[in-house]
Amino acid sequence: MAETAVDVPQSSSLGKRPHEEVVSGSSKRPRLPEQEQASGSVVAEAQSKEQGNRGDNAQKRKAAKKGANKSRKAFKEEGKDGRRGTRRGGTTEGDGAVDGQPKAERLPKRACALLIGFCGEGYNGMQIQPDPNLKTIENTLFDALVKVGAVSQDNADDPVKVKINRAARTDAGVHAAGNLVSMKLIVDIPGVTDLVARVNDELPPEIRVWNYVRTRNSFQARSACDSRKYTYFFPSYLLLPAKPTSGMHKNTVESTQPPHPFWADSSAESTPAEDLRRKRQWRASPDDVTRFREFAQKFEGTHNFHNFTVGRDFKDKSCIRFMRSIEVADPVVYGETEWISVLLHGQSFMLHQIVSPVSTLVLPSIRIHRTDHFLSPYPQRKMICVMILAYRSNTPLQLIEELFGPRNILAPKMPALGLLLEYPIFESYNRKITADNEKMSPTDPNFRQPIDFEAHRDEIEKFKQEWIYTRVRATEQQIPIFDEWIRSIDKYAGKDLTYLGPKGIIPSEAVIKQGERRDNPFREKRKFDAVKFVEGDAAVDDDAEGDAEVEEEGQNLGKAELTEMEG
Repeated sequence: MAETAVDVPQSSSLGKRPHEEVVSGSSKRPRLPEQEQASGSVVAEAQSKEQGNRGDNAQKRKAAKKGANKSRKAFKEEGKDGRRGTRRGGTTEGDGAVDGQPKAERLPKRACALLIGFCGEGYNGMQIQPDPNLKTIENTLFDALVKVGAVSQDNADDPVKVKINRAARTDAGVHAAGNLVSMKLIVDIPGVTDLVARVNDELPPEIRVWNYVRTRNSFQARSACDSRKYTYFFPSYLLLPAKPTSGMHKNTVESTQPPHPFWADSSAESTPAEDLRRKRQWRASPDDVTRFREFAQKFEGTHNFHNFTVGRDFKDKSCIRFMRSIEVADPVVYGETEWISVLLHGQSFMLHQIVSPVSTLVLPSIRIHRTDHFLSPYPQRKMICVMILAYRSNTPLQLIEELFGPRNILAPKMPALGLLLEYPIFESYNRKITADNEKMSPTDPNFRQPIDFEAHRDEIEKFKQEWIYTRVRATEQQIPIFDEWIRSIDKYAGKDLTYLGPKGIIPSEAVIKQGERRDNPFREKRKFDAVKFVEGDAAVDDDAEGDAEVEEEGQNLGKAELTEMEG
């Protein structure tokens, strides 16, 4: 079919375009002359409007520039604030009114670190919680700081505004002789001459502030923490071997081996209450303590602690840690029971990032990654447990070295009741500010004091005895949680703990394989993760058991979730 071309007249006003060639059947339509004229009118109107806007904008910029050149004094004379921005609600911290009353004068905030200690009984852990009904250590501390004026009313509704951060998270009921909270604080408060004393007046007696120090603005408590010290406190009778009639005794003791003198004088049918009465009267000999120290020393140094973490395997390099020291104190008798305390000091760096202990220099080429999962309470409770179980089952010392190898074994946890966070340590930060301080006088505004809990040793020890150790001992006297725990271990007759005993080997049946179900797996009772025992509480019910496969379950979690789980 022939195509027909149509000539369209050009518009006289927009006549620079060539004629459009319109093909029959095409979707393009020719523009008629009247349409071209209308289009020209629209363009002209838009150009005129644009020129008008340009003029208005120029006048606005000129006025804004004139206003910007005004002094803050001139603004205030007009009843305005000279600052560019305003806080939520349209006012600043230092101006405006609240409920008809003028706001208090703006006071400067400084980066600070609060050295604190607390008895965690009755609290839902350390970390502040969004639920106002949950009582935590940080909630209580923050409220006290608001009351004394160290946190302004503008920031009182949200701790995030003052960048609150803690060196160590503790679970519900867990105690800390020392912990550190970093945040922005108002330290020069009118009428307050001793900020520490004033804050302590507002705090309950089970929470104490030992001191506060000014820090660098970039300081964060958790990331700046190099290591932490934990103490574990337990009755010495846990060192006694398993009762001859128990499953643990049958699995770990040779049939030809004579019974321990403690059990030789006891009837096989004696009740747990009768056994406990005798256990509390038992005393560890110097040889017992020396031998136990030898087991503790096996954990010192650099090892792969994967068997003492949650959900991590041998290939995870973050499990390679440096245990700086483990100190076993001499036994002390309180009431009718003898107690032993173990102080553990673990470092957070990976093996290839550890600087020599005798060096005070950190090479600038070394990039340090801090991961906190090893500094959590879980590894400490597991290590103390293996020390005790290995000692009481006459396990050879060299077996401990096997536990740092690639095979996965089950390491139970000690009861949470005996755990105490002594304090976090900030060696790297202290070293840096000490070097900076040498270049200035103590009166210099940039001079910073080191973070040192040992400077408050006398106060801290008194607090520990009055508010922490007395409660641990009273709980054990009322509810013998340590005796219940060791009997739960001894009655287990499965294969998970058969690596213990005089043979000194890890049998294949004691090796835990990921994804493989085990016959009669060891189950830990939830009760032993509690530190306060209330009748009717399901979490501390005698028959409530934890997951036998908790190690495998942990392997399904991400690293961030594991770190939060472990502390």
